[in-house]
Amino acid sequence: MKHFSSANMLDRAVLAVSPQKGLSRISARSKARILMNFDAASNGPRLRNFKSPGTDADAASSGGRRKIRNRSRDLIRNAPFATRAQSVVVNNVVGRGVIPKVAAENDADQKAASEAILGHLTSKDFDKYGDCNIFSQQRLVMGGVFESGEILAVRYDRPSTSRLKLPFQVAILEIDYLDDRLQAYGGNEVVDGIEYDEEGVAIFYHIYRQHPGSFWRRLTIKSDRIPADRVLHIRRLDRAGQKRGVPWLAPVMLTLGEMRDYQEAQILKQKISALFAGVVTLPDDQKLDADEKKDFLSGIEPGSFSVLEHGQTVDFSDPPKVDDYDAVMRLGLMAVAMGIGITYESISGDLSRVNFSSMRAGRLEMDANVVSWQTQVILDQYCEGVARWALNAYRLQSLGKSASLSWTPQARPLVDPNKEIPSMLKSVEGGLKSRESYQRACGDDPDQVHQERLADAARDAEVARATAVVPENKEGKVK
Repeated sequence: MKHFSSANMLDRAVLAVSPQKGLSRISARSKARILMNFDAASNGPRLRNFKSPGTDADAASSGGRRKIRNRSRDLIRNAPFATRAQSVVVNNVVGRGVIPKVAAENDADQKAASEAILGHLTSKDFDKYGDCNIFSQQRLVMGGVFESGEILAVRYDRPSTSRLKLPFQVAILEIDYLDDRLQAYGGNEVVDGIEYDEEGVAIFYHIYRQHPGSFWRRLTIKSDRIPADRVLHIRRLDRAGQKRGVPWLAPVMLTLGEMRDYQEAQILKQKISALFAGVVTLPDDQKLDADEKKDFLSGIEPGSFSVLEHGQTVDFSDPPKVDDYDAVMRLGLMAVAMGIGITYESISGDLSRVNFSSMRAGRLEMDANVVSWQTQVILDQYCEGVARWALNAYRLQSLGKSASLSWTPQARPLVDPNKEIPSMLKSVEGGLKSRESYQRACGDDPDQVHQERLADAARDAEVARATAVVPENKEGKVK
């Protein structure tokens, strides 16, 4: 009855001809009225510029992904705050590097595995081009994910007879290497260079042999079909089912571009403000020849006086004032920092408005983002992928001996060590947390710390014995 009471004349006419369609119209109108109780679901003028297509994560960025990526790179090349934002993210997520540690069944196996695995990962032989070890590659990966939204790590197998400690190398490739010309391969669909099976799982990557934007004279457009188990496709995943990444500057790109233009305009305005000049009018009996006129009128410099002939007058310059620059830039940088997930102080370097409490509160929120990025991007995708390759290569090389790899991210810098370290010690003494957990939080390996403390104690005991005063007996002889 409630639905029927909301029917208009057309609904009643449709209802008479086709009851099912009539009821559908009335029901849909009633549901729409309920939906319109949310302002965000209305179609008023305030929501005219909202773009709300019902696409999945990859379809939403497919048309503009390349353009966003290229603009992100341009901002990082030319906009100082974009460059700063990238370095803040990379330094906080990776820093000196996420450190691998090898474990095995016994000390002998652990020593052998460590020499092979860690020796390979920490050497530049690990990199296909001989430029990076695993720590340098971690920085490249994080920087590329920030800048382009995604990046590739590709494994290249080498003969076991090579000089390498493990028979494989890894190359970090920009996402531009994906051959996006293909639409299908056999019965499989290929989307932007990634080949999927019937269940939507990536099984092959079609990768150019050279960067398509390279300046090499012998540029080739050939691509290779590389199995997915030899490729790490690293990106930040924000939506379920997402397979492609988007540059992290995308939400703040317009703001950054406008801030760069505003900053340049203000600098030019400041230059103009300095162009305060005066003009001298000569008496009637004093004339200037052509060369003198050229010298005087060739240009106006700050604080200069230009000489004119009688009858020619020029007013003093009235340069514009530079106002509100600090407020505009500060609010703009706050918006940029929020859009990326870092603090205003970290992107601006401005610490004039913070104290210990506010600095620590802002860092807690940023640290939560950093841990999330470390876990999802570096640890779960890059480090675990490299560990899988390294352990498989070692198992084949050592005739089945097994080992495992664990990873320790760098320590988060303390805002005020004098206050935070005593708090940690109290937590350990009170049994709230373990000493090992704090050691890992500080970026250290608990086993290594334990061995180093034992070594320190042994050295201290040796020094104490060497410097101890030997007591004498009553006769003055050394006991």
